[in-house]
Amino acid sequence: MPTVSVHASQPYEVLIDDRTIDDVGAVARQTAGGTRALVISDSHVAPHYLARVRTSLTDAGYQVADHVFPAGEESKTLATYGACLEAAARAQLGRGDVVVALGGGVVGDVAGFAAATYMRGCHCVQVPTSLLAMVDSSVGGKTAVDLPQGKNLAGAFFQPSAVVADTRALDTLSDAFFKDGAGEVAKYGAIADEGLFARLERGLSRSDADLPAVIARCVEIKRDLVEADEREAGVRRYLNFGHTLGHAIERLSGFTESHGCAVVTGMCLISRAAAAMGRCEAVVPQRIDAFARTHGYATTTRYSADDLYRAALSDKKRQGDTMPVVVAPAIGRCEVVPLSLPDFRTWIERAL
Repeated sequence: MPTVSVHASQPYEVLIDDRTIDDVGAVARQTAGGTRALVISDSHVAPHYLARVRTSLTDAGYQVADHVFPAGEESKTLATYGACLEAAARAQLGRGDVVVALGGGVVGDVAGFAAATYMRGCHCVQVPTSLLAMVDSSVGGKTAVDLPQGKNLAGAFFQPSAVVADTRALDTLSDAFFKDGAGEVAKYGAIADEGLFARLERGLSRSDADLPAVIARCVEIKRDLVEADEREAGVRRYLNFGHTLGHAIERLSGFTESHGCAVVTGMCLISRAAAAMGRCEAVVPQRIDAFARTHGYATTTRYSADDLYRAALSDKKRQGDTMPVVVAPAIGRCEVVPLSLPDFRTWIERAL
């Protein structure tokens, strides 16, 4: 089964069906070590997998504690992060011990941030249970929580010791959450691999025999960008395709719009604007819009240009009076276009 090696500041492997959830303890023992483990999960995932992960860690010789918080983006807060730190302290974790992030993107971000900052950094093993987390958020070391002013504004770059992606966990994922993750897969094809995007145009399901290979290809693309630019000063920004307006849509909806679906809408909008401004081929928005319509994603939004502009101004990618906008000049290629804020406002208008 696919295994992807990531040679970042902390080298590690992403094990895609090479290990199962029942092997998390053995993987943690081999890659992180330590004597104590804290499993952080949420109220959706814990009933399915927490007992198995605890047993695996215990069998590997760990003293195990757990902390479960309510599922959903609304839990991605400083309060949840603080509660995770307090759980680590109650469990008497030391700097050589391990936090196990068991869940989707929210769990991975919050637990990873707690591991990055508890005692100035302990170990972390990511165990993603959603498609979005497997292809994206569990890899690359970006950890964060949201602030009232915007998404992911407090966080740290902190690479895990290992990632255990067991695609059997996707069997308990709702169709809506699987679709959400497939939106992020489409992003990878749009920015770096036309063949992958063409594969997504045909649709993706959890029963597809090539699903582990599709996940691995996304991880390889992210791996390459992270190795070239770990702290997002250059090409790693390509991964933000669709995210500036996608994050704005998420925030304006009160996070009732899921991340992957909002990103697909953001891809549609920014590609439409880029074509209108002569920065990409006309076929790019045509193909992205067709993909979105075929697979049930929104190609536009109910929010006004003023709403989107104001919400996007708090985006962490903003650089003073400049908004770096990621565009795909062609499917499978990517570049960053730095726009003045007035020009960015004009692009939003052209997108709607």
